[in-house]
Amino acid sequence: MREPSGMEAATKHEMILSYIKELEVGSKISVRQIAKHMGVSEGTAYRAMKEAENQGLVSTKERIGSVRIEKKERHHIDRLTFAEIVNIVDGQVLGGHEGLEKSLNKFVIGAMQEEAMLRYIEAGNLLIVGNREKAHKFALEHGAAVLITGGFEASEEVVRLANRLGLPILSSSYDTFTVASMINRAVYDRLIKKKIMLVQDILSEQSKVYSLKASSKVSDLRKLIEETGHNRFPVVDEWNRVVGMVTSKDMVDASVKQTIDKLMTRNPITINLQATIASAAHLMVWEGIELLPVIDAHRKMVGVISRKDVLKVMQYIQRQPQIGETFEDLIWSGFEEKVNEEGEIRFYGKITPQMTNHLGTASAGVLTTLMTQAAYWAVQHIRKGDLVIDNVSTYYLRPVQMESEVEVRPQVIEVSRKFGKIDVEIYLGSQLVSKAMVTAQMFDQS
Repeated sequence: MREPSGMEAATKHEMILSYIKELEVGSKISVRQIAKHMGVSEGTAYRAMKEAENQGLVSTKERIGSVRIEKKERHHIDRLTFAEIVNIVDGQVLGGHEGLEKSLNKFVIGAMQEEAMLRYIEAGNLLIVGNREKAHKFALEHGAAVLITGGFEASEEVVRLANRLGLPILSSSYDTFTVASMINRAVYDRLIKKKIMLVQDILSEQSKVYSLKASSKVSDLRKLIEETGHNRFPVVDEWNRVVGMVTSKDMVDASVKQTIDKLMTRNPITINLQATIASAAHLMVWEGIELLPVIDAHRKMVGVISRKDVLKVMQYIQRQPQIGETFEDLIWSGFEEKVNEEGEIRFYGKITPQMTNHLGTASAGVLTTLMTQAAYWAVQHIRKGDLVIDNVSTYYLRPVQMESEVEVRPQVIEVSRKFGKIDVEIYLGSQLVSKAMVTAQMFDQS
């Protein structure tokens, strides 16, 4: 039997993925079923199933098999599923396996009588409770899942009820407080991720993407420039993989019959869907790139982003309130900005116990964070824009005890359109305790 060519294999792969996407959410699916239905080998079906799982279209669970699930969109990233809760709390599923992919709206601590729970429990909630059978039944009957703490099991009657209603009943060996803290931390981490915008967030807003084939001619390039008003385009092969970039400058003095493959820049820089907007901006500034092709896991082009797109999003991000605070946000939140009589910016704050190392003095990482943050805000006073740190040369001269009041003094030495250099010092009273020279790349957002 003839082996399928690369193009045929790619087409079959995409056909299987399209078939999986069209299945109803909750449908059970198997490699053998796909192979038989689509008329492909089980190896091809297996690879497509794995890709569907990576894309969040399919979930494989013990005792259930593979099930078509609803893909979790980025704007719902802060919503945890019950299956994810099981992993977070190192738990086990006692019943209601079919409801594991449902999303958790909120969790409720069951430290009250069943009658009082009525005010708090709603469909989609998770009741965290100990070994209380009546509470388990009450929650399930009102559409809520149950997480039993302390390693206790559920009764057979409760498990049958959970299976009938398709609502998970879980068990964890941790106590109620620990479980609630673990789930809260997971939700908080999701909120931080939600704040960080990715390349895929830009692409969802884009319209048609224009590209050329390597066999296209200069006349095709000229026509595309006239139609779109753009002056640079990605060049793709027959499988839609990026092989080059071509600009209006490349066709100067070229014959209209000249093929693009003779003029294009080969092996262009690309970026994937999961990359952050900050990394895309850094790459575009560092390499002097105006247009970046975006590729998927199979290196196929799914769109392009321009420098204008990236900078517009970075401006939007700066205007957003904090959704979830990172360690950097928490360290810097306790510092106050003041401008002295000479017009110099100064930052004042206290070294809290959380900022110290095992010796009780301010950790080197915290001091570096304070200096880089001071550098960032000092630059903001001179010109609006964003920056990415390239290098930090630090000197730690004296230890700083906890509860000490410190002063951070940034001094902008030079800021150009693309680069910045800032000297930062930390003082304890009149004593210099730490010093850094920070160099950074600037992103002009004008």
